[in-house]
This record gives sequence, structure tokens and C-alpha cells, in this order.
Amino acid sequence: MSDISRVLAVGAGGEFAGLVVPALSKRGVKVRGLVARADKEAEVRAAGAVETVVADLRDTEQVAAALAGMDAAFYIAPFALEEEAEVGKRFIQAAKDAGVRRIVFSSVINPSIVKLKNHAVKLPVEEALIESGLEYTIVNPAVFFQNIAPGWKKAQETGKHVEFWSNDNRFSRVDYRDVAEVAAVALTEDRLLYGTFQLCAEGILNGYELAALMSEVLGRPVTADQGPLPPSGKVPDQLIEMMRWYDQHSLLGNPLTLRAILDRPARSLRDYLTELLER
Repeated sequence: MSDISRVLAVGAGGEFAGLVVPALSKRGVKVRGLVARADKEAEVRAAGAVETVVADLRDTEQVAAALAGMDAAFYIAPFALEEEAEVGKRFIQAAKDAGVRRIVFSSVINPSIVKLKNHAVKLPVEEALIESGLEYTIVNPAVFFQNIAPGWKKAQETGKHVEFWSNDNRFSRVDYRDVAEVAAVALTEDRLLYGTFQLCAEGILNGYELAALMSEVLGRPVTADQGPLPPSGKVPDQLIEMMRWYDQHSLLGNPLTLRAILDRPARSLRDYLTELLER
């Protein structure tokens, strides 16, 4: 075990990064949750943070203040953050300047897919972290189970699971709660130091197979459908770019690493859908 006891959790008010807060709290870590909006502070404290700070990742002074007194930091960038690579590199430098010893960076599966901006912008941050001299761990999670939740509600109502890309293409997925657990291990133990870890659950499903699994969990038919791309300007350009890439390619990873780190099977998509049904 390391002697790290105080960790800054970036994105602590978010749907995904917020899961790191309770994972760290369970390990006895004092978490300072960085949130983008003050209305998230109470929620983050309820999740286990001992303190919160409101900061804009693009503001160097606010980031420096958030990092002050921390032993380590969990870092993840919001989707489609302007100048994401530069913001990430500045965060790493600010951590060094603040005397932070360790950073865990939640990147993305296969950041070498440079045709996708939301993948490519992670590479300079990974490089800066490797060159920083800090202790580090990089996690590369697959598509999150949690992204299915909005479509699940519609599938229950309409009997259709709609994606914006070909249902023939297959995707590795992961429950971000498992990613959060790996991040907590990396922040509080030394066994994952200087590693880059692809994190995927078992199972690589295409859209038709996902709809079939939904049918089994719901106990009634769900069919797979492909919807039109959202109109330009309604969603970030990076999201449209990603959907077009998904329409042409599968996004695949291997589940061995996640199981080995957790020393248990990763959460399954079937179990996740069952949880959604029971909510």
C-alpha cells in the first residue's frame, strides 16, 4: 500500500468520474471533489468527499488552488472540452508545481485512433504524463455501460433500441464502476504504477445482440434500429465524427486485464441492464 491519503477527484460531480469518489472513500482516502458547478457540491459530499472545490479546468489559478495539499489526483476531461490536450498538459504541470506525487488519468480505449478527435487528444496528455516524472497510471476504458441508460428507457417504451451507427458493428464495453475501482487501486496501491491498462468487460456485442439481450432482461421483444445522425449544431462535432466512425468500424478490446486487476469477474452487461430494470 502507498501512503497517499489525500486525493483530488476531477469531475467528481459527473455521471462517470463521480463514481471514483465512493471508490476512494471506501479505502479511507480523504477526497477533495473538483466540480464545475456549485450545485453539485452537496451531492459529491454525500458520495464521500470530505471537501469540494468549484473550478474550471481551463483556469490555471483555480486548478492550482484545487491541487494544493493533495498527494494524488484522478484526472478525466469532460467530453469535447475546448483545447483538451493543452488543458490536460497544464493540469499535469500544475500537479507537479503543487507537489502532487501521483496522477491516474482516465483516457479512452485505443487513443491511437487519430481520426477520432476525442481519442487523438488523449495521446498528448498520456505523453506528458509519462514524461512528467510523476508516478502515474493510465486507464483506457471501453464504451461505458452507463451510456446505454437513455436508450434503455426508450427501448422499454417503444420496443426498439436505436443507435446512430450500423448495428452490424461490435463494441467492447465496461461498467465505469469497475473503472473507478481500478482508479482507486491505482491511487492507493503501488501495483499498477507506470502501467497503461485497457479496461473491458466480457462480451463484444453488436446492436442486434444488444437488443436481444435487452429482450431477455425485459421479457419482451426489443429490436435494433439505426436512427439518422443528429442535426449539425445540435450536438458537438466530435460526437458526429465518432458516430460516423462507429458506422464503419467496430471498437474492440480485451477483458483479461480488468479481471486480473479486480481479481474477480468484471460486472456484466446483463447484470447492469437488470439493475436498470429494477430501479
